Amino acid sequence: MSVDYRARLRRVYAAIHDDPAGEHSLDAMADLAALSRFHFHRVFAAMTGETLAEAVRRVRLHRAAEALVRGEAPLADLAGTHGYADAAGFSRAFRAAYGMSPGAFRRQGKALPATLRRITPEGESMYPVTLDTTPPQRLIGLPFTGPYLKIGSAFDRLSAEIGALGLWPRTRGMVGVYLDDPGSVPAEALRSFAGVLVAEDLPLPEGLQEYRLAGGLHARMAFRGPYSGMGMAYDWLYGSWLAASGEAPRGAPCWELYLNTPLSAAPEDLRTDIFLPLEETND
Repeated sequence: MSVDYRARLRRVYAAIHDDPAGEHSLDAMADLAALSRFHFHRVFAAMTGETLAEAVRRVRLHRAAEALVRGEAPLADLAGTHGYADAAGFSRAFRAAYGMSPGAFRRQGKALPATLRRITPEGESMYPVTLDTTPPQRLIGLPFTGPYLKIGSAFDRLSAEIGALGLWPRTRGMVGVYLDDPGSVPAEALRSFAGVLVAEDLPLPEGLQEYRLAGGLHARMAFRGPYSGMGMAYDWLYGSWLAASGEAPRGAPCWELYLNTPLSAAPEDLRTDIFLPLEETND
């Protein structure tokens, strides 16, 4: 009987995302994956590109960064909520990952639009934006329902699936598609899709779904920094940039192309191209 490693890794990532503050010991996660402790550690690292400890730390600190920007909870409370015994331990882990203290990150996050604005020869601009025409593209991946900043759970499950199937060499980048307006749809009901770009001739693996990106004219915004700042970047794109550009948004969802990931880059060095579909004129 063949072993379904994909299903086993899905269970582990689901447990981490459902309760980031949980202990998630090697023994407990090995039991959840129905593997011996020795083999589980090797299988998990080989198929996901990170150790169990790195996965738990990454999810915890990503959730903490989101909480810092969006709320005023004391650091001691945030530490406990995100799996740290005290504020000092939380601060050390956060500084190691984000290059600054939680307090400094919160202050910077609150002032993000101003601190990330840069001066260009054309005037002030938060991020570089170009107009690009893209071809239709095919994705395979997993749907997700919930707050957009929590789509990482779907990407973790997808990464485990792609690794278990040995398909990484046949992918051309990770893409997130965001199907609803977060200003009009409750966070718990927001629909999105975590996918990888693939060729037309790749058979659809069992358990994954297909999504097709429409080609055409897009505003392509080069975002750099932690994912917790993307909400403000979108506000700027839909507000100041769109008003000044004279362009009209098309009735198609925005999507993001991830040029690197938290596994390979520090939060401040994460690079994401955000694509806003635009109407094409006949001028």
